[in-house]
Amino acid sequence: MKNEKNFTLKNIGLLHELKNRELQGRSGKYFAKEDLGLTGSEVSINCMPAGQGTPFVHVHKKNEELYIITHGKGIFFADGEEFPIQEGSLIRVAPKCERAIKASNEDLCFICIQSEASSLTQFTKDDASIPDTKTSWMK
Repeated sequence: MKNEKNFTLKNIGLLHELKNRELQGRSGKYFAKEDLGLTGSEVSINCMPAGQGTPFVHVHKKNEELYIITHGKGIFFADGEEFPIQEGSLIRVAPKCERAIKASNEDLCFICIQSEASSLTQFTKDDASIPDTKTSWMK
């Protein structure tokens, strides 16, 4: 009998150490979709060594991306513009936008979330409800 849970937990270790480890046959990048069973988005966790950049500019057919910079500094390229990014930077990129990313003289760690553009039909205030359940820290 298969154990069906409404959540999946996976620990991939310290994010800033991804650049030194190989996960899923890649160094510095981990895709969460398969391990977590994601059905509405693709998420990659990335740590790019200092001075390294993506080796190509890319676009998507349907998916927009959200880049969340979690550590370091770098440069982001979007539709011909280059601008500085750093920890705390959030960059939303439309599907057809040409994009690339490069670490500065320090490692650059970021999370990239992909989902189909214009597919969000509800969000927290419209989609959430509060059951009577309490956790160990709630009174």
